[in-house]
Amino acid sequence: MRASRRCGARTRQGSACCAPAIRGRSRCRMHGGVPASRAPFGNRNAWKHGFFTRAAIAERDDVRALLDQASRLLRDIP
Repeated sequence: MRASRRCGARTRQGSACCAPAIRGRSRCRMHGGVPASRAPFGNRNAWKHGFFTRAAIAERDDVRALLDQASRLLRDIP
């Protein structure tokens, strides 16, 4: 364990990470040495509620335009 190669990452303090690197890689398990440590394609980790999807934004724009049109129509009625 002591003779194993060390992780090449830097800590928040600026010093080198003391954890051993994964076999065949230059990083430890905490700094990206594990193959499954990456975010999934399309960043599904950040998706929570869908409020800012293209479809939701377009639907809100359509509703806003419809409400503007209705308020203009009501303003024109004597």
